[in-house]
Amino acid sequence: MKFSAKRFFLGLLSLVGSVALAACGNLQNADLSGSDTSTSTSNKSASYQITGNTDGTQYSALLTDGKYKVSTSRGLTVDQNSNAFNLASFESGLTTISKGTFSPEKYAFQEGQYISRSTANSWLKRESSTNEEGLNPKDNGSTEPDKRAPIYLQEILEQDFLERTSTSYKIAGVTIGLGLNEIDYYQKVQYGATFKTTISQAEREKQGKEMATKILARLRKKKELANATIVFGLYKQAANDSLVGGTYFATAVSKSGTTISEWKTLNQENGVLPVVNNQKAINDGDADSFSNFKTKIQSFFPNLSGVTAQTHYENGTLQGMKIKISTQFFGVNEIQSFTQYVDTAAKRYLPANIPIEITISSVEGIQSFLSRESGDKDFYTHVFSSY
Repeated sequence: MKFSAKRFFLGLLSLVGSVALAACGNLQNADLSGSDTSTSTSNKSASYQITGNTDGTQYSALLTDGKYKVSTSRGLTVDQNSNAFNLASFESGLTTISKGTFSPEKYAFQEGQYISRSTANSWLKRESSTNEEGLNPKDNGSTEPDKRAPIYLQEILEQDFLERTSTSYKIAGVTIGLGLNEIDYYQKVQYGATFKTTISQAEREKQGKEMATKILARLRKKKELANATIVFGLYKQAANDSLVGGTYFATAVSKSGTTISEWKTLNQENGVLPVVNNQKAINDGDADSFSNFKTKIQSFFPNLSGVTAQTHYENGTLQGMKIKISTQFFGVNEIQSFTQYVDTAAKRYLPANIPIEITISSVEGIQSFLSRESGDKDFYTHVFSSY
């Protein structure tokens, strides 16, 4: 799929969740009207629309009465994790998991409508005598890092998928993401020092799977979801000081019933280049390629404030790279020349056959952008200017 300037501009306008809003193909006769029995709480007649048609690799969003329906619970988290990368990777990663069950060629997307904000809030809290629905464990009274009952579940995300009928759209399934802490940050007294409890992968996985089973049983009680396909993704939250977001480590699909028979393990890892704090690169070859690229563009344009990259691996193989270059350039010709040089250096030094995004920015904002899709040799480039 070729990158387009239009797609990039839309991505900038909705940095978090843009993946879910992109258009999909093969959903014909999008302007429909009829009784809205599955996507609205109203019994009134409603009209439906999708946001557009492309090549079917991304979802289109369903519009009801010409409006995009937001989820009231989206973005709700336990107030403790300050890593802004987590929310973005949590959502985009869940969309990728959804595609494995709900093909963008067949289903339309809608932000979650079945888990209300109040419900999500009660689920995220600890279980207690006044909150029996809480998914996090009861407070055992201890404040010691290795003795207290930590907060495991940090955030919940719901995505809905609908299929077209002769008169409207009906719910076909939902995907639920559970953001689980690797580190639980807490305070012994209000406004006091911050302490942390480290949660092992085994315990995080155990808790996540138990929570998914509880949520499945609760969702099955809803008439619309009694026979719907329900997908779960378990996500490991990155630490507060991480320069990348977390990763999904398990997924499961429930076609019916209230039990989950099989979980699939996901082997994902995110990294940052150049490595910091004497950490080891995920792949030395990829790290060397980036280092050569960085050295080359810095030698030609020494007034760069920084050159960093986020990398994403699945099963040990590099799947993508997002590079940020901070500059002190202000002249249009400078930016144009630098973008051309980055294009040349990227094709020569960066790993081939993977999607790469390069953003060139100053303190005043984005100056130019380069992108290459998987399998392509050339980069799409765009320099921002004004009249």
